Amino acid sequence: MNKEKKVLFVATVDSHILQFHIPYLKWFKENGYEVHVATNGEEKIPYCDKKHKICVERSPIKINNLKAIRQLTKIINNEKFDIIHCHTPMGSVVTRIAAKKARKKYGTKVIYTAHGFHFFKGAPIQNWIIFYPVEKWLSKYTDCLIAINQEDYDLAKNKFWCNNVKFVQGVGVDKNRFSYVMSEEEKNKIRKELGIDKKDFVIIYPAELSKRKNQGMLLDIIKELKDEGYKNIKLLLPGLDSMNGEYQRYAERLGLKDEVKFLGYRNDIPKLMKISNLAVSVAKQEGLPVNLIEAMMCNLPIVATNCRGNRDLIEDSVEIDDIEKIKEKIINNIKNNSTKNYEKDKYELSNILNEMEKIYIEMQK
Repeated sequence: MNKEKKVLFVATVDSHILQFHIPYLKWFKENGYEVHVATNGEEKIPYCDKKHKICVERSPIKINNLKAIRQLTKIINNEKFDIIHCHTPMGSVVTRIAAKKARKKYGTKVIYTAHGFHFFKGAPIQNWIIFYPVEKWLSKYTDCLIAINQEDYDLAKNKFWCNNVKFVQGVGVDKNRFSYVMSEEEKNKIRKELGIDKKDFVIIYPAELSKRKNQGMLLDIIKELKDEGYKNIKLLLPGLDSMNGEYQRYAERLGLKDEVKFLGYRNDIPKLMKISNLAVSVAKQEGLPVNLIEAMMCNLPIVATNCRGNRDLIEDSVEIDDIEKIKEKIINNIKNNSTKNYEKDKYELSNILNEMEKIYIEMQK
């Protein structure tokens, strides 16, 4: 009697699995796998047969990560997984250390998707000193390393010890979520709920509030635009707050209480995109940003900084610290309000899922 095939997905937090990997859990479930998930959370995960809580933390210096390695080692040895797919920086570190013996003993295949290395062109030198040697060492214990942007792919292919490096352009975005036509009545209703007037020019930047996403610089730009006479701008900032209200307080000091809408976590991003006139990203680093792909699905014009990940999607991106150029591009879009067509099929979920299916089948051999 053949034993049931098993797969384990690992990430630091539940939200990463819930936001990006449910279609892949579903694929495994439909292909006869017992699906396991390990994170530090307790959320219910669709298509998951067994959930494991481990004490992995985002910070590499936390002692709990050593405990997480021991927890995962026990889980992996007990379950004898056929495939392990790990995500997030620390989630992937503890997993590959924990799975070292299982790869030899049980033939477990370990896949790691790098959603953006902490070291990149322009990164602080300490990032290269701390994270680069660890990633290079652990690449020896990785059966397939997946990069989602060109810079990470080139580095992994040329510098790491993994013999199987793939380039897959993101986690995939379901275009069907963005393909419907929203009526003017519905648009006006949502705008009214958010305190936005019909004549307002709406800019959207869906992202976690963080130093890396750099919303503070965007607040400065909105302040300058307001002072220069652009009174009808509204900025939507949907996303979880990892700054403990710092950006909200800063916006208030700048006098932007009416112009900036901090929306928190939202599950209606397609609707928010539909009522917007422009998408922006002023991030300092990215993997391959889903928010920009979603904006492309809505044919929104985009203004984005020239950081890793952004530049893979947007040809005319702007240098990160060039506030004047970013402001100039925003003004140009205000004056020439329009939509834009993009080459976006390659980022569509069904196409990415096909690419991942080939990798998963390869790992079964």
